[in-house]
Amino acid sequence: MPARILIVEDEMLVAIELETVLGDLGYEVVGIAPDLTAAREYFDQALDLALVDLNLRDGLTGPQIGETLGGRGVSVLFVTANPRQLGHGIAGAIGVITKPTDEDMVKAAVAYALAVRRGQVAEAPPYLRLLG
Repeated sequence: MPARILIVEDEMLVAIELETVLGDLGYEVVGIAPDLTAAREYFDQALDLALVDLNLRDGLTGPQIGETLGGRGVSVLFVTANPRQLGHGIAGAIGVITKPTDEDMVKAAVAYALAVRRGQVAEAPPYLRLLG
């Protein structure tokens, strides 16, 4: 069964690019949420991973979304142009990758996050800043 991934991103071109990359890798993208209100619709779904931007169309709500999802057992990777806004991290978050990203960065970061989720030993890619 493929991993179920939520994309939380308000820049639609970025979100669609992530959706395409993840789909090509065989993952199931359950949806794209551009803000907190839309993300709430996915809080009770079975998710394995969420890729979450920090600054969304309703402001700096990404950390709150990541913390909520992490508290519900979802692995979280932040994808942002402003990683310093995270400070030392958010509960439940694995790490952060800095925009702009490319297909290889996304592929390696997602593979790492899912391996950690399964309890496997994995080496983090060099551009993934681990949190927690």
